[in-house]
Amino acid sequence: MPVNHPPSDDGSWHHQLGTSLFPASPSRYHLYIGSFCPYAHRADLARSLKGLQPFLPISIVKPYTEGPGGWRFPSTDAEHPGSTPDHLYGSEFLSQLYFKSDTDYKGKYTVPMLWDKETEQVVNNESQEIMRMLSSAFNDLLPPANTAQRVLDFYPPDLRPQIDELSTWISPTLTTAVYKTGFAPTASAYASASQTIFTALERFENHLAQHQEYIYLLSRTRITEADLKLYTTLIRFNTAAFHPQFDDGERVGEKAPRVGRWLRHLFWKVEGVRETTDFRAMREGYSGRISDGRMEDVEMFVEPWTEEDEVWRVERAGV
Repeated sequence: MPVNHPPSDDGSWHHQLGTSLFPASPSRYHLYIGSFCPYAHRADLARSLKGLQPFLPISIVKPYTEGPGGWRFPSTDAEHPGSTPDHLYGSEFLSQLYFKSDTDYKGKYTVPMLWDKETEQVVNNESQEIMRMLSSAFNDLLPPANTAQRVLDFYPPDLRPQIDELSTWISPTLTTAVYKTGFAPTASAYASASQTIFTALERFENHLAQHQEYIYLLSRTRITEADLKLYTTLIRFNTAAFHPQFDDGERVGEKAPRVGRWLRHLFWKVEGVRETTDFRAMREGYSGRISDGRMEDVEMFVEPWTEEDEVWRVERAGV
């Protein structure tokens, strides 16, 4: 019987793939996410951009809690578009998996969560650590022809100081402010949280103005952890957290044009980003109910990619 490894004192699991306890394997692990959550979206983006779908299947909880059990799985794929049943155990609630891993667990039932099918326990439920593991843990399993995906590193050594600095601009202040706009009960609460967002946008706008050769936040050619963190935060302000009744209609692109183009570039031009962006789940995650909005109209949330944008991209990409 495998030895179960309980969570750390902070209520989270911090085990690492590629160790003797959890060696990389093409069929051993399973990722649990919620498409509404920016932290889970980070892990899903890393999985998608690295091309790990064949090695790391996922199950997706519904975007709102139901009762004391917390995040719930639909019973069928058709029950709630964008969510899935628990493909491993058919669990009703995500919490059941946490208790399966540790019967005395007293922490939160969060996503993302990386599960080990062999020992039937949580490996890790910290989004930043999961992103970094997925950067390299499965590299040897990727086809040799997938050179770009094999060398893709979201936390490269030469950019770590810059990534760490930009990360402090994003979490927790900016991410928390976006949450607060989404749940703001009054116009004044929305305005207060929005001001924090606009201040952060100005900071990133100035950063990109000082590095006009960049396509990504820290490079002309390399997408990093910083891009994933900021994208998954700001796309939620444009969609789930945006309240027309509280604001004059300005979104990221109007407030910060350079940041807006950076956001559009990721969504429209980087394969794997649009595919993991579920607008309906974001809206429902904030409203706590099934959305009846027009989710099919993508340009409600992300401005279209223009010819001028393409000229900008080609000049910097050298293609």
